[in-house]
Amino acid sequence: MASTTKEVLSDLSPIIKVYTDGTVERLIGSPHVPPSPEDPTTGVSSKDTTISPTLSARLHLPKLTHSTQKLPILVYYHGGGFCVESAFSFFDHRYMNLLSAESGALVVSIEYRLAPEHPLPAAYEDSWDALKWVCSHVLDQTHFEKDEWITNHADFNRVFIGGDSAGGNIAHNVALRAGSESLPGNVKILGTILSHPYFWGSNPVGNEPKEDIQAVVIRIPVCSRWH
Repeated sequence: MASTTKEVLSDLSPIIKVYTDGTVERLIGSPHVPPSPEDPTTGVSSKDTTISPTLSARLHLPKLTHSTQKLPILVYYHGGGFCVESAFSFFDHRYMNLLSAESGALVVSIEYRLAPEHPLPAAYEDSWDALKWVCSHVLDQTHFEKDEWITNHADFNRVFIGGDSAGGNIAHNVALRAGSESLPGNVKILGTILSHPYFWGSNPVGNEPKEDIQAVVIRIPVCSRWH
């Protein structure tokens, strides 16, 4: 009788395990929760939308003072070391509701693809495509069905991007790209929020661990070889 025990390829407990059959076990992260018409704590409404076959987002709309109110828009990238968590997870959903309520902004929280199934630059590409999708709503004609929350309430003169941890790294990457590539409708990013951004170079800084970054890349292929 064949063994049903799977062989571990990379074990980074208590975060993630990768098996030789290609499956991934994520050991941390909060459970996914559905969007809600109106959060009882913050009054923020949320809904999910599909951007492309591999890319989606959760939108968070604060309470409006009138039906045609225009709001700043924040495109947000969640944290999780590029390999865990989700725009649909309990912690991120609650955080985005609070952020939307306190800031009065329409928040678009991006569900980008995770490593190691999709090594970098997949998360960067997804995040850039998501920002372009949001900005495309300013155009009169598009090749997709526009989201009515964005169309009705987004102020494209007040577009911000942001993220925490790995999401802060992504926001930094996207901001740099926006400096060299035009966004649809020539929309400009007014500001970038980097909350505890995750950066790791080959030389440790301060009390950072002195382990070679290449060893981490080999154990879990977060990054692919690209130029």
